[in-house]
Amino acid sequence: MEFTIEKDAFVKALQKIQGIVERRNTMPILSNVLIEASNNMLTFIATDLEVGMKSSYQAKVIEDGRITLSAKKLYEIIRELPDEQVRLTTKDNDWVEIICGKAKFSIVGLSPEEFPFFPKINENGFLSLDSSVLAKMIEQTSYAICHDETKYNLNGILFKITEGTDGHNLVLVATDGHRLSISENKIDMSDMEVFDKGVILPKKGILELKKLCDEEVGDFKLGFIENSAAVIKGNSTVVMRLVDGEFPDYTRVVPVGNNREIRVKREIFLHSLKRMAILSSEKFKGIKFEIINDLMEISSSNPELGEAREELEVKYSGDKITTRFNARYLIDVLNVITDDEVTLLLRDEMSPAILKQAGSDDLLAVIMPMRL
Repeated sequence: MEFTIEKDAFVKALQKIQGIVERRNTMPILSNVLIEASNNMLTFIATDLEVGMKSSYQAKVIEDGRITLSAKKLYEIIRELPDEQVRLTTKDNDWVEIICGKAKFSIVGLSPEEFPFFPKINENGFLSLDSSVLAKMIEQTSYAICHDETKYNLNGILFKITEGTDGHNLVLVATDGHRLSISENKIDMSDMEVFDKGVILPKKGILELKKLCDEEVGDFKLGFIENSAAVIKGNSTVVMRLVDGEFPDYTRVVPVGNNREIRVKREIFLHSLKRMAILSSEKFKGIKFEIINDLMEISSSNPELGEAREELEVKYSGDKITTRFNARYLIDVLNVITDDEVTLLLRDEMSPAILKQAGSDDLLAVIMPMRL
């Protein structure tokens, strides 16, 4: 195999797959990137058997072929080369020669025959989505993904399509047992039966999907092959194994009867919480709330450090209510809300709270209270 390619394109291709390659070295081949050269195109493939990525780039292919090389070392080498064309040639016994300007490297790879199979994708029946919309929905839910590996069915985001009176909605849901986040957006529907009960995409796959969405504005396609999800955008394809488990019925977690509505400016609320969190308990970040007559007092205390309190002007006309929440959980939600004003819905001291944007129902977060 022999080809030449612009350094910038080579770096971009290798940078894209760094988050996917296996770090633990359970199988040496999974630390490598498979490079295939033919028809003046280079294809880069990486996988950890849970998430895989394939992307293609223009190059001058002098001789077709395949090789696998350490994804990390190759990226480090190419990134430091001068801004010129890079020539890569395979030698005997899976050795590779890389030349750029006056720099020359010889590195050893592994046989491409050992590399896991990457499935061929048929785009029939795939759903077309706007990447900027999905990026926002992922941001609004991914903070609530559970990181406890024993709760494997919560180690991802539920993707589901629901049917409403005015069309179909794509719904993303994540929970870690202490908080729940639901993001909804209208979509143009295609026939995707798999969405009836929803599927769980793994957190690592979600991270790569978010990167793909953030790269450039435009549509991409989402579909399914057996027990995997496939995403196609531009010259890149990501395939991820679905989480094998059943997501809990999130509709039963959303509280009803939260009729105490408090409206507050997002920016003011966010920075006040950050200030109060400084003195709250390191482990639990508990913040006390007292709300009455258009006034919300937030306070925190720590026997080792001291105490803090702050009053905020809010819109509220109900009876006095006192409750306590983990400051970090509220801050996480406020960080992904874009509206100027937010609505906090409470029922009583020990019931879960609903936090959402004041102007829309696209995002709804449920947060469990802490004991007073």
